[in-house]
Amino acid sequence: MRRQRPSGEDTMIELPVYDKKGKQVDTLAIDEAQLGGEVRPVLLKQAFVMFHANRRQGSARTKSRSMVEGSTRKLYRQKGTGNARAGSRRTVIRRGGGVAFAKDRTHADFRQRMPKKMRRLANRNALLAKLVDDEVKCIDDLAFDPPRTRDFKALLQAVGIDRTCLVALGPDMRNAALSARNLQNVDTIRVEQLNVFELLNHRYLVVDRAALQSFLDGSAWADASAGGDGDGKEAA
Repeated sequence: MRRQRPSGEDTMIELPVYDKKGKQVDTLAIDEAQLGGEVRPVLLKQAFVMFHANRRQGSARTKSRSMVEGSTRKLYRQKGTGNARAGSRRTVIRRGGGVAFAKDRTHADFRQRMPKKMRRLANRNALLAKLVDDEVKCIDDLAFDPPRTRDFKALLQAVGIDRTCLVALGPDMRNAALSARNLQNVDTIRVEQLNVFELLNHRYLVVDRAALQSFLDGSAWADASAGGDGDGKEAA
């Protein structure tokens, strides 16, 4: 159950910071005002539907009875067999036949749009929803040298990850990405690419302290721009 915060009250979230063995070593204070002040379900739903719709290819096609392969020969004579009348095997009521009102458009566009400020607020508000529900696990340091899946799995177990998990990584955490990529129900993402769709599609968020701070203060997009991996703007 999400705790309710009185409107107009400035509230700081004290996020525990763990080491790789699951022991709390510090806390990180996060101002809710940076993430929208309160959880906004209507905004999150609108943004989630937009992200989902924009992933559709719009290339679904079906074949009419004139497009499927098969003879046009009448299957059996019209009368005297005791069966219902039947034409060719390509009719829409037979397996392997065509489809009535087949989809034949060259491209179907399902894309939706939201104002940029709404998209960015939704991305941050999704993080707030995770924080309020205690579904964010902040790790003091996610560096792995060398990369080892067994060690990353032990880390997840130590901090209580028992469902799907999204791991947000900084630009220099390749070894952590290699350590997590073979784990079931675990996905990785660059911290500057965090968005409402990925956050709400996973139960937990695991993030490095430095990466989380860069997301909160906006420096993650400046670093991506300097490294040539992004456009220097917040994920929209």
